[in-house]
Amino acid sequence: MLSMVTDLSDIVRVLVPAFTSFVVGMVLTPVLTHYLYKYQAWKKSPGKTALDGAPAHGFNQLHNTHEVRAPRMGGIVVWGSVLITIVGIALVARFIPDASVLKLDFLSRNQTWIPLATLIVGAIVGLIDDLYVIRPGGKGLRLSYRLFIVIILASFVGMWFWAKLEVTAVNIPFGTPLEIGWLIVPLFVLVSLALYASGVIDGIDGLSGGVFGSIFASYAIIAFAQNQIDLAAFSAAIVGGLLAFLWFNIPPARFYMTDTGTMALTLTIATIAFMTDDLGEGVGIAVLPVIGGLLVATVASDVAQVVSKKFFGKKILRIAPLHHHFEALGWPGYKVVMRYWVLSIVFAFLGVIIALASV
Repeated sequence: MLSMVTDLSDIVRVLVPAFTSFVVGMVLTPVLTHYLYKYQAWKKSPGKTALDGAPAHGFNQLHNTHEVRAPRMGGIVVWGSVLITIVGIALVARFIPDASVLKLDFLSRNQTWIPLATLIVGAIVGLIDDLYVIRPGGKGLRLSYRLFIVIILASFVGMWFWAKLEVTAVNIPFGTPLEIGWLIVPLFVLVSLALYASGVIDGIDGLSGGVFGSIFASYAIIAFAQNQIDLAAFSAAIVGGLLAFLWFNIPPARFYMTDTGTMALTLTIATIAFMTDDLGEGVGIAVLPVIGGLLVATVASDVAQVVSKKFFGKKILRIAPLHHHFEALGWPGYKVVMRYWVLSIVFAFLGVIIALASV
């Protein structure tokens, strides 16, 4: 009976931040959108370029008017609601030092400081990029600059895992840990770069919110099962913020997530995956390609398209990444989104099953 009460208490500690973040996001969004529309925070001229630098004609034909009909920076709803939630609960716990309130405070040095830092830094860098984009003739920060920032940030976090937290191994599902020593640092950098590249999944109304929501919900379950309750609460808070964002991003979207959201979320996914691996005695890194299967497909389709065009002179997809290829085949956007949501949940289930079975 005591164990059951303890488990219920931990469940409440995870669900309260998720609910709070959702409510904060729902309240925050009308205020945010008022100012985004007031100051016309959208791209002033439509059109994108492909990874090889050439105009993305296929994409521009499909989405020529979409980019200039709604504001950018919708990702503020996600990280803003999480930040308000985590700081708000911490302040309440400080001024109302009741035992039940103190348990709700999930801001902890050993579990949430690092993912919170990546969320904030990624959000700020992405916000700067968005502010450059919405200027007349603006094109945002150069890709090379953004990649450099990701590498620097990821290197710092990777060094923290290796030098401060003494993480030197990657756990293998149903096997023995793979000891890699200092190579944990470049591994974290590579994972962060790959995840950042997957941010282009923010391309159809409602798509990225649903996919990211499934991923963070998966890691909330994994962290909870590994008794990393604060990390589970943090992940759940992000899910709450994503649900609030998704409420207003369902077609026709009131705003787009853009870099201030995707950079923050993708870098945070990398951090949480590493936090739920050797530190949590789990397999958070190994199951990342499964839980984030659609992110893998997004990056792989982009890379395959570029390689095919460069070496074989032809495209293998009508439009890259993959979700736009389906649009080019004639699928309406909502059909692509719904099917991606279904697949993201299936991949999430599979990843969680592998993770929990391996513990």
